[in-house]
Amino acid sequence: MNPLALTIFLFSLAIGTTITLSSYHWLLAWVGLEINTLAIIPLMTKTPHPRAIEAATKYFLTQATASALLLFSSLINAWMTGEWSINSLTDLPMNALSIALMMKLGLAPLHFWMPEVLQGISLPTGLILSTWQKIAPMVLLLQTSHLINLNLTIILGLTSILVGGWGGIGQTQLRKIMAFSSIGHLGWMIVVLKFAPHLTLFNFILYIFMTASMFLSLMTISTTKMSEISISWSKTPTLTATTLLVLLSLAGLPPLTGFAPKLLIVLELIKQNATLLASLIMLASLLALFFYLRLTYIVSLTLPPNTPNSFSSWRSSTKTHLSTAIANTIALIFLPLTPTLLLFV
Repeated sequence: MNPLALTIFLFSLAIGTTITLSSYHWLLAWVGLEINTLAIIPLMTKTPHPRAIEAATKYFLTQATASALLLFSSLINAWMTGEWSINSLTDLPMNALSIALMMKLGLAPLHFWMPEVLQGISLPTGLILSTWQKIAPMVLLLQTSHLINLNLTIILGLTSILVGGWGGIGQTQLRKIMAFSSIGHLGWMIVVLKFAPHLTLFNFILYIFMTASMFLSLMTISTTKMSEISISWSKTPTLTATTLLVLLSLAGLPPLTGFAPKLLIVLELIKQNATLLASLIMLASLLALFFYLRLTYIVSLTLPPNTPNSFSSWRSSTKTHLSTAIANTIALIFLPLTPTLLLFV
């Protein structure tokens, strides 16, 4: 792609998110979301492959439907209350708007577009879709968290955790695994949204760091399938090892970064006398833990070829990747800094 065009599209992505984040009016928030959607579609189709075109079409149709529902609920609310401000929503428009934002995020049962779209696009575009594109809808949900229906968040959150774990078990494509991982993590955030919005924000920030580090690692070792990770072991052993540790961090195992949000969310739910809900989401997350562990141990350490054929193994690249190193470090060793991070959230 032309560097000028790429710069314009990335700048448009930044502008769209900034407009949504700084808006107090629903129409401006909608405009920001639309700019975001339209700016990423050329990035999806920069490699003119039928899969990429199909992914971009599915993404556009889903996001257009969610945007239409969001605008419709805003209009109904303006008709009922005479206000366009974000914090002045009544029950019916709020439920419709919550569903629209959750469709944009890819929460179950509105998740069907997410794995297919992520599988059809390149890893750099997948990184943007899994991290940056989630910021605007999530911030809108956080701004309206005091108005949101509690039953809706619990049902959709629990369903997302189950679907995220169940859907990822049979996958061999890493992009689809990351899609189901994203659905599961968003489920954890939505479950606690009504009880403690600051925990949702904390979990979201760490999710962005961990997902970004995973995508950057996959981009560095040029891997999109399970079997390719074991091949990369002999070429970049250190990066492959840290990639596997990032997977365990995504699974939420101590003492890695991903353990902190899960622990805090479970403790908050128990504090709110939702012990049964806390038990259910912990049991449901075992499904996701299974495919993370399978990917880490079985595929990467037991599938041939897992050892080099010669003593001096051939290196595919000696170039250093500072961004990947920083993202991996954050995704692995931020657990002791959790109390400090919570002060800023």
